[in-house]
Formats: sequence, C-alpha cells, structure tokens
Amino acid sequence: MDLGNDLHLELGAGGGRRAALIGALRDAVRGGRLAPGTRLPPYRTLAADLGIARNTVADAYAELVAEGWLTSRQGSGTRVADRVAAPAPGPVRPTAPPPLPYDLVQGKPDPGAFPRATWLASARRALTAAPHEAFGIGDPHGRIELRRALVEYLARARGVRTSPDRIVICSGAAHALRLLARVLGTAGPWAVEAYGLPFHRGLLAEAGVVTVPVAVDEDGARVADIPRPASAVLLTPAHQFPTGGPLHPERRAGVLEWARTSGGLVVEDDYDGEFRYDRRPVGAVQGLDPEQTVLIGSVSKSLSPALRIGWMCLPAALVDGVVTAKGEREPYAAATEQLTLADFLASGGYDRHVRRMRQRHRARRDRLTAVLAERAPGVRVTGIAAGLHAVLELPPGTERTALAAAARHGVAVEGLASYRHPDARGPAHPAGLVVGYATPPERLYGAALGALCDALGDALPDTARAVSGT
Repeated sequence: MDLGNDLHLELGAGGGRRAALIGALRDAVRGGRLAPGTRLPPYRTLAADLGIARNTVADAYAELVAEGWLTSRQGSGTRVADRVAAPAPGPVRPTAPPPLPYDLVQGKPDPGAFPRATWLASARRALTAAPHEAFGIGDPHGRIELRRALVEYLARARGVRTSPDRIVICSGAAHALRLLARVLGTAGPWAVEAYGLPFHRGLLAEAGVVTVPVAVDEDGARVADIPRPASAVLLTPAHQFPTGGPLHPERRAGVLEWARTSGGLVVEDDYDGEFRYDRRPVGAVQGLDPEQTVLIGSVSKSLSPALRIGWMCLPAALVDGVVTAKGEREPYAAATEQLTLADFLASGGYDRHVRRMRQRHRARRDRLTAVLAERAPGVRVTGIAAGLHAVLELPPGTERTALAAAARHGVAVEGLASYRHPDARGPAHPAGLVVGYATPPERLYGAALGALCDALGDALPDTARAVSGT
C-alpha cells in the first residue's frame, strides 16, 4: 500500500475543514513550498494525518484540480500543476563573479578522477559486513576498522609507527589542528614554516595560538631557528608547502632533538606524501620518534575533499586529551564512509588508485614543464619532484603583473607571496606562481596550459621575445 509523502499543513481553527484544506494547499503552492511536480499524499494518508474525513480531502483535491492548481492522473497520483505561477522573485542580490574557466589553483584533485566503481564495491562490502553497533552513536576515536587499516597502510607506505588506540579519526587537517590547539592551549607559540597555508595560520590564530615563522630554503624549514619557548612546530617534511623540497635528513634529526630537549611537539602535515615522481620515497618523521610527533593525514588530495576523512597518529600522552576535545559524539566523519575507506585500504583499492593517480599527475607535470620550456624558457620550474603543484619562479617585481595577466586569460592561479607569513623576516623567495596541475579535466588541461603561457607572455615580455626570436 502506498502511504505517500509526509505533508505539513496548518488548517487553523474555525471554518469548514474542506475550505481550510483548500486554502492551506493554495498557500503552500503559491508560496513555493510545494514546487511544480510535487506528489501529494493519497487521500487516506492525508486524512489520517490531519484528523479529517477522507471525502473531505478528496473533495479539496478535486476542487484544486478544477482550478488548475493540481493535476491528477491514474497511476501517477495527485501532483502540483506545472503551470502554476512561481512566487514573485525577491530582491536582486549581488552574485559572486563566475569562476575562471581554467583552474590551476593548487591542492585540489580532479573531481572526475574519483574511483566511483571501486569505492561503490567497497561500500557494499563494508555495509554488508558492518556490525549493528556501527549505526549507533559513534566512538570519538573513530571506527576501529579504519584505524586498523590505517596502521597497516601507514606503516607500509609512509614508515609510520603507531597502533589503533593511538589513531583518532577527524574530518581533515583543519579539524586536526583545531583539536590540537585546544589540547595544547595557548601557553606557548607555535613555530610554523615561513611559507605555508594562510588558512592553517588563521585557524590557529582563531584558537588564540600565536605563530612564529621559521625560514625555509631548498632543504626545507631551518629547524635550528625554532624558538625555544615554542610549544609546537608545524612542518610539511615530505614536500614543503608550497616551495616543494623535502626536509633534509639532518634537519629531521634536528627537529626531533629540539622536541626532546624543549618538551615541544612536532606536528607533521603529511598532506601529499603519496605522490612522488623523481625521487626515492620519503618516510614520515613520525616513524623516527612517535612520542614526539603528531602525524596528520587525510584523503583530501588522494581521493576527494568531499569525503571529510582525516586522521591523527598521536603520542600516547595526547590521545585522551584529543578524544575529550573532540567530544563524545562522533562529529563530521560518517561511520559509513569510514567503513568504506577501511575496506578500500584493506582490499588494495587505495593503493591501485594512488598508483594510477601518480602516473597521471606525473604525466601532467611533464606536460607542464615541456610547454613552459618551449613557450616560456626564461621561467624556472621548481618543487616538481613530488606533489600536485609546481612553483614558477619569475623575475623580481613581476608576480602581481603575472597574476593580473592570468586572470585576463581566464586562468585561476595563486602567487607565492600570498603564502608568506606576515611576520617573516629576511629575504623572501623569488617572485613566483604556484600552479596546481591536478584539477582541470583532461579535455581542458591543454587549453589551460596554453592560456597560462599566453599570460606569461603578456607579463614577461623578455620571455615572449626569447620564444619568438625577436
């Protein structure tokens, strides 16, 4: 028996039930709450819900069909008529400018590359095997199935040493940093790389944490410059963001020695550790000393930011504090998605996807460097041994001009200066563009590179003359 959809109507007091129902339905359609094509409940269902006679509902529907508000067909039920006028539009509000056609902003994988078929297969297996308690109130540590799968994967692929009871699932790097800031408090500043995500610095500032910049060079953060009063240092050791180099082995040892002697914490953002092309794999710093390091990871770069799944591998002393800060109810990361990711990892689907995307990103990177070598040979490309972006070094004083030219040619891209900490001292890195090569769909990638080179030709006339031979 078709019980139909729920429908909320206020009939009011006084007057006949039939007239009140007709008026309520007219108001709901006229006001836009019932859109054209919406199917109404059967007579019996609506009558029972409203506590009125079935014939009253039937008569009201028939009247509104006759007036043209509703339509009724055998087998299709009663629906709101398509020809009913829509409600008058409200005041015109300013809209955001349309996005530029060529998206070369870093940090975003191509949404079309999401492995739908294998993810769906994992979802089916995971939901079939899931215990009943998985659909109750969640454990703030996160699903045990995912934590076990992460222990195996991170040990094998990233050199991480941890256990399920020392992993806490969160909704990404930002969520992890907010939790850590809450646990560590504001007793001391955090040292951060002089070039890094302004968003991360901003959320620490919102939590009352003062950030102190540490200079970055071709060997990564200059960890000898970390101030002693700092309570933590936030690093991107596998692939410094955004300049691109790995943290030198001596500096890895140095930052751990700083942590041991100062009582500080190393917070390792392993944001794209899976994607390396021209170098041997670089393991996580966490594997060298799990008691001094928090490793933060997520699937935002490797799968999709829409999944909202990340993790923290914590020292034993921090687990209870982080779980308490997170709260008793599991927020953000749905249990069903956690179960699916656990199967995706355990079945090898994640490894196969990462290898496939590694090949694709490497081909895109090679295409970018080849086009620039041909059309803008005066531009040096750096930070390309790993990750999802490259840095194009520009002549001094040309970054803003290049960004303006890129916008004119429909290219969304960011300048290197926007990542510099406002309190950073000493010489800045050369002017540059941070070019993400993962986001555009394949059919637009060639056009995006062409538009980027056109913009560079406009902004850097010397380079354009070198290309044209004039």
